[in-house]
Amino acid sequence: MEKDPSFLFSGITFNRKRFSNDFARFKEKRESNDPEETLLENKTVEVEPAAKPPKKRKRKRTASDPVEGFSVFNSSKTESVLDNSEETELASQRKKEFNRQMERDAIFRKQHNIHTSGTNIPSPLHDFSELRSRYECKPYILRNLAELNIKKPTPIQMQAIPILLSGRDVFACAPTGSGKTLAFVCPMLMKLKRASKDGVRAVILCPTRELASQTYRECKKLAKGKKFYIKLMTKQLSNTAEFAKLSCDVLISTPLRLKSSVTKRKLDLSRVEYLVLDESDKLFELGLLEPVDAIVKACTNPSIIRSLFSATLPDTVEELARTIMHDAVRVIIGRKNSASETVKQKLVYVGSEEGKLMALRQTFEESWNPPVLLFVQNKARAKDLYNELKFEDIRVDVIHSDLQQSERENAIDNFRAGKTWVLIATDVIARGMDFKGVNCVINYDFPDSSSAYIHRIGRSGRAGRSGEAVTFYTDADVRYLKNIANAIKNAGSEVPEWILSMPKLKWRKHRPKRESLFAKQGDKEEE
Repeated sequence: MEKDPSFLFSGITFNRKRFSNDFARFKEKRESNDPEETLLENKTVEVEPAAKPPKKRKRKRTASDPVEGFSVFNSSKTESVLDNSEETELASQRKKEFNRQMERDAIFRKQHNIHTSGTNIPSPLHDFSELRSRYECKPYILRNLAELNIKKPTPIQMQAIPILLSGRDVFACAPTGSGKTLAFVCPMLMKLKRASKDGVRAVILCPTRELASQTYRECKKLAKGKKFYIKLMTKQLSNTAEFAKLSCDVLISTPLRLKSSVTKRKLDLSRVEYLVLDESDKLFELGLLEPVDAIVKACTNPSIIRSLFSATLPDTVEELARTIMHDAVRVIIGRKNSASETVKQKLVYVGSEEGKLMALRQTFEESWNPPVLLFVQNKARAKDLYNELKFEDIRVDVIHSDLQQSERENAIDNFRAGKTWVLIATDVIARGMDFKGVNCVINYDFPDSSSAYIHRIGRSGRAGRSGEAVTFYTDADVRYLKNIANAIKNAGSEVPEWILSMPKLKWRKHRPKRESLFAKQGDKEEE
């Protein structure tokens, strides 16, 4: 029996789009002559033998539908090819968007003088509203920021907050008065989420009691409206508290007091999720390094997040920091170890120790702009200078380590409230203390290191305000001028050319043995 010749065309599919011109030529004939050609108008023509089973025809149509013309591929293979193509295109788009975002972040960091190093660094914040959209920040934090009149993040807050919220370690160096406290307190509260009675969950270490008290107050302000248990490690708390029964989410302390409680097994730090070393370069000095090391070792939680913040970050401190941190991100704002650019700085030659009091009184007469901070080398000289000035027509007070804690706090509170115009101090309050209204800092005694200079003058010109810093120097201080002069020049203030042309000596702590001011004055009166 002869087969119908139509079997030769089995499986052929006509593509309507491809042969649209040919279909148009037969359109009028279809309407007038051949009603069977109406099939061409509605579907593709398939010439198949009558003997073919319906199942086979259905399979062939399915295979030919996605492809123009005819296809020799199975439908499953076709879909696999299409899926792989779509995935490749999506991956390419994601990579392009990632690269564009990295470019935008790099431009933004450059605009705000943010320098970072590390891998997979999160994008910086542009505005505090992103805390809610990106990190689901609770409304109480944004409300407290608004009440504190903090409208826009500072550069250190822009970058440090996203890093800590992503669970990464960070060591950061930013100028004095740039908002470092908020940069580590805000993400800490966001990550803790709610109060707990399971033990200490966050520890903030500060080098001085004054800075610890100030940090405690800032934490309470930002946590307002949320029942977090925030404790300040006072002497009384250290001696009497049973920490196993004490609810505490955030503990703020100096290293010696915290180490004492840990070694006496009164305090368990194994649940600590966040450890902050504030003014870390000071904490890593020889006197505090041992207790700090003991505290770090006591924080045994494997998922702990460690962060170090300071206005100065020497290379030795950075090397130590890397030994206790994992996959850390380094953040530098502006120049590393630089003085604040909002403070106008100058050097004043006074010849000898006798010339300092004359230069001080002359400075008060020519540019009296209280409140003023006066820094001296040690507590003995602080007492002597206070005795020299207390009978003059200025409201003067003194703060040093020999005073009781309550006396030190009263001196600071009176200075902040404007009851004291001139506060004489040692380096005990040179670090981290936030005096928003200080107009002038006078280094009565030449600072013993460049970092001490940066921290001292940083008590003025905070949070974008302007300030002034005057540094007296004698003949004994001349050889160390170049180190301070470089910091002054880098901050944008003028320095005499002869100082800049001096040879730069390797910096050592400059702490000469100075004579007592009070003794010299007494000798003059007896003569």
